[in-house]
Order: sequence, then C-alpha cells, then structure tokens
Amino acid sequence: MKVIICGAGQVGFGIAERLARENNDVTVIDTNPALIQSISDILDVRGFLGYGSHPDVLAKAGAEDADMIIAVTRFDEVNMVACQVAHSLFNVPTRIARIRAQNYLQEHWRDMFSRDNMPIDVIISPEVEVGEMVMRRLSLPGAFDVMSFADGEISVVGVVCGEDCPVVDTPLSQLTELFPDLSAVVVGIVREGRLFVPHSSDQMLEGDRVYFVAEKGQVERTLSIFGHEERASSRVVIAGGGNIGLYVASELEKRLEHSKVKLVDVSRDRAISIADQLSRTIVLHGNVVDEEILREADVEQADTFVALTNDDQVNILSSIMAKRLGCQRALALINNSGYSSILGSLDIDAHINPRAITISKILQHVRRGRIRGVHSVQEGLGEVLEAEALDTSPLVGKSLRDLDLGDGVRIGSIYRNNEVILPRGDTQIMAHDRIVIFAMSDMVHRVEHLFRVSLEFF
Repeated sequence: MKVIICGAGQVGFGIAERLARENNDVTVIDTNPALIQSISDILDVRGFLGYGSHPDVLAKAGAEDADMIIAVTRFDEVNMVACQVAHSLFNVPTRIARIRAQNYLQEHWRDMFSRDNMPIDVIISPEVEVGEMVMRRLSLPGAFDVMSFADGEISVVGVVCGEDCPVVDTPLSQLTELFPDLSAVVVGIVREGRLFVPHSSDQMLEGDRVYFVAEKGQVERTLSIFGHEERASSRVVIAGGGNIGLYVASELEKRLEHSKVKLVDVSRDRAISIADQLSRTIVLHGNVVDEEILREADVEQADTFVALTNDDQVNILSSIMAKRLGCQRALALINNSGYSSILGSLDIDAHINPRAITISKILQHVRRGRIRGVHSVQEGLGEVLEAEALDTSPLVGKSLRDLDLGDGVRIGSIYRNNEVILPRGDTQIMAHDRIVIFAMSDMVHRVEHLFRVSLEFF
C-alpha cells in the first residue's frame, strides 16, 4: 500500500514507523528540514520538504497513485486542505485528517466534511479519544489499560499481578476450572519488559502485567479475581484545564451525578472560562506543583488525581506530590514514551500516551481486511484487533482447535448476534462474527490476511 503522511511530528513518525515496518510504501511531508532529515535517516521512508496542502508537493510525493493520505500536521487547516487537494486533484481513495479544534466537529457543522464539500473519510480528534480513555480508566481504577470493542460489549483490560493476586502461579488452563462461569480470557503478558502470548500451561507471576478479554459485565469480577477491587472514582482532582481536562470534567458531570470534581489551571483567564462552562466542578487558579494549591483542592481526600497538562514533567511531579499528600491513585498524561518505564517506580498508578491512542485510531483505518477496531499495546509490540469474519474467510466453519493461528496470536472473544461468546477449543467461527484478537506486531499481517475479502466474494 502506498501512503502519504503529512506531518513528521511524534504521531506522523509513529505511523510511518509502523507502516514502514510492515513493508508499505511510505512518503512523509513536513515543513521542518530537521524532522524530514531525521525521519529519512531512521526509517525506510521517503521525505519531502514542504506543505502537504500544496498540489506541487503532493505531486512530487506521488499522490497520483497513492492509496491513502494521512494528514497529522500541527494545523487543522493544513490537514483539511491536504485531504481536499488529494481528493480533487489526485483522486486519492482514502483521506484521514487529525482535527483538534472542537468547533469544526460540532454536530450542526457535520455536513462540512461530506464528499461534496470537504471530503475527509476519517476525522481523528485526539482530545475526544484521550478524554474517553481517561473516562474508562476512572471507571476501572484497578486497570492500567482499558480498551472497548464490539460496540462496548467487550473490554480488553490490562492489570498488574500484585503480591496479593490470588491467581499468581496458577496455570491458565486451571482458571477455567476454578471459575467455570467466568467469561474472560488472558491473551497477553508483559514480563520484565517482554510481551508474549501465553499458552494454557503458562503461569502468571508476581509483577506481570496481564491483558485479559472479558464481557463488559464480567470486567469488575475479573479484576477482583486478580486482587483489584478498587471502586470507580467519584472524587477527582484534575490538573490542567485544556481541551482534554475540560472534556473529562464535563463528562464526569454528565455521567456521574454524585461526583465531586475539582480542576486546577495555571491560567487565570482559562480558569474563569472553564468555570463558566461547567456547573458542578470547582475550578481553582494556581500551579499544580504548588503543595498549597493541591491542599486547597483537597487532593488528600480524592480517589484519583488526573494530571492532564501539556507538560510531562508537571504531570509527573504533580502526580507524585498528590500521592504523597494522600490521594489514592494518580493518572498522568505522558507524551514522551521514554518516561513510561520509570513511572511505576515513581508511584504513578497509570499513564496515558496521546500519541499511542491517536496512532491506534489511525491504524484502525489503515489495516486491510474487515478490521473494525485497533489498539496498540506496549509501544507497538502488539495489537488488539476487532475483525469481522466474512463468508470467504479461512476461519469460518472450523473449530478453534483446528486453526493454525500461530504462537503470537490468540482469540479473546467472539461477538455474534449481540451475544458475547467465550472461545473454546470446539467453538466454530461463523460468517459475520466479530472477533477480538490479540496479536504480536509481527503477526498482524497474518491476521489481516485471515479477514481480507477474497475476490471470490464478488
């Protein structure tokens, strides 16, 4: 597949890295010579200097025979125009744009992005995607990662096996015997920094970070089996009143009637603006790395401290201070993936990487075959995919025990006729089943192939 990426920043680099690794033909456009030089030196991609919205630049980048354009520059307007030019002049089939400004995305302007106006097939709004991830983390505070598939009916959850985890040293095959009515499957384990798909004879050890797939109604029970019975957060202190912080506060007001939310922002004007937009949230003006401000926000009585400023260091430091002042949990927004490995030792319970979330959302539309959802895990070492099985899929009509999926792939759940089915050895996949699969990065192509539409289908 030939892909043009406009923007060589963190997200653009991440997408280019993933697609180039999978032997796609990738071209990256950016106005920053240093970024173009860097991405050309590090990755097997072509780099072009210029604006992705300029026709001559797109022409030099090979837009005439491109399959897809992904516009993720810092500027919404450049991203939108790049997609418009790619459609109008070069007839690029698939156009994806990152748009941050929520004004463009309001419901009464939705016709703006129709094929007759500004033809963008997929709009990625990082603020909304990250905000929803924060909301899922607040609802399941015992998890370090939460993903939703099959219209919200299936969850994939990451959980740490602590010293009090009841199922430590238990072979996975025995979990079914111990909990026969539990609709959950362990699909991935991170041990000492290494991700792998476990076999039924494998055991979970103390300190493992485990990914399991479960029916929505079974998630809390499964977490309790792993020793996590933390209640959903209702007393929340939010650091940072940007678009994400405002989104989380407003959603908490809507979804949790009895929630008590306090928000702190360093800008007085922004704090006043936010206070006018929110009804029940207490908004404070101050610096979140000031202990006095944290005490004024009653952080010691909070269930969760959520650091959502645009400064990683502020998020880390304020989270550490909140925990030491008595807050039960801390969740931090971290853009620099290099910090991920040290957060556990700093007593920060979980973190969210906006770059990883945006890349996952874009990969959902890049993946071939009937892929409905994608979530990247462990900095791209693996992926969780939701795929639809068509009549021509080689999986249909066969028992799972007879399928040769490979060591790096595991089916976690099947969604059929609004029912979640726990996969067993004798389970057969039927046409139009929606299947949640955990796959190591080097096995993703195989999964795509299994769900690709055959020419015989037409």
